[in-house]
Amino acid sequence: MSNMGARITRVITNFNLENRAHREISKLKPRAAPRHPTSESLPQHNTAGNMTEDINQRNDPLLSMLKNVYVESKDPVSQGEDVSTVNKAKQETERRLLKFSLPGDPYGICDVTDVPKGKLTLVEALTVLNNHKQLPKTWTTEKMSQEYSLDPKDAKALVDFFIPFDVKIIPAESAKNKQINDS
Repeated sequence: MSNMGARITRVITNFNLENRAHREISKLKPRAAPRHPTSESLPQHNTAGNMTEDINQRNDPLLSMLKNVYVESKDPVSQGEDVSTVNKAKQETERRLLKFSLPGDPYGICDVTDVPKGKLTLVEALTVLNNHKQLPKTWTTEKMSQEYSLDPKDAKALVDFFIPFDVKIIPAESAKNKQINDS
């Protein structure tokens, strides 16, 4: 049935094709817009040969002006950004000894003895968060930032956004809870 539909559409599209083509060919073509008079009056002397001659010619007035130019550039020093980048670089070069580490060499991790100030290892982060969870009044963000050389903002963000081992205890089954049977 689809073959029949293709034949019909082909017949309709090819109907009177030659006449339609001759009609399109015999139509008058649109004329191009006239050129602007200023573009016709410009001299056409800038050819490739003339350009190379112009480039290679010595222009003494321009050369003398160029000799008078002296450029000295310096990067502007913004006080806020420069001080903070220097402090960050200085802070990363200063290192502190580890407070806690894993015993032995688990998982093929190399022995790390010190870390940059302002950084924590994963074991230290978990220990700090556990201490804060168990004793929040003694392990405040200020104490964490002093003990581990952290920025107070980072210590607060660590406590607010990193919640490890949040254990939820589901109550025992009751008559209200129904189980789905595997039948």
